[in-house]
Amino acid sequence: MENASTLIVPLLQGFIWFDEGLQSYLRARGWSKVTRPQSMVMVNVVSGVTKPADIARRMGVSRQAIHSTIRQMVAMDLLELRDDPDDQRSKIVAISRSGQRRRNDARRAANLLIKELSRRIGARNVRNIVAAFSREWGDPVGF
Repeated sequence: MENASTLIVPLLQGFIWFDEGLQSYLRARGWSKVTRPQSMVMVNVVSGVTKPADIARRMGVSRQAIHSTIRQMVAMDLLELRDDPDDQRSKIVAISRSGQRRRNDARRAANLLIKELSRRIGARNVRNIVAAFSREWGDPVGF
């Protein structure tokens, strides 16, 4: 059996490599830096998770932390809060117009990063990574 760091360390290093490349691309196009939590909120919203409580649960952080991050992102004009059509007492998160422009640039950056990664480690390896991490893992393991 492999030592735990044989998966965890390269996984985290890969995430950091990708995130730093993305941030670099966006800064080169005049966008302000976003924190990793802000970036992860954006990933959740783009993936269709729009309720702050659900975003908090998926990220494993408190609802207070998510609300603080969302407030920052609203102030940065990346997100906006809208009335939840299913629950008038609640709000949902949506990408603002400015956030949509940044998302389009981020999508271009991601495509360039995937091309570069394919050049560095091989297209087959990239496809294998995507295939492996796209499979359903199930709920987190509890001990």
